[in-house]
Amino acid sequence: MTITHDLLVWLSKSFGLFYLIGLSLIVLVYTYWPANQKPFEHAAQAILDDDDKPYRG
Repeated sequence: MTITHDLLVWLSKSFGLFYLIGLSLIVLVYTYWPANQKPFEHAAQAILDDDDKPYRG
């Protein structure tokens, strides 16, 4: 079996597709994992803690 340019292009496109799908699934699982809810909620509320005063620029 000879390795042609078309075969290499097909392999690289297929590998890239499955790599990106896998990476997306890992990110989604990490984001919605129940143990990560508290740090994400804290990060979402942390920027609002100091917004109860008018801006003094």
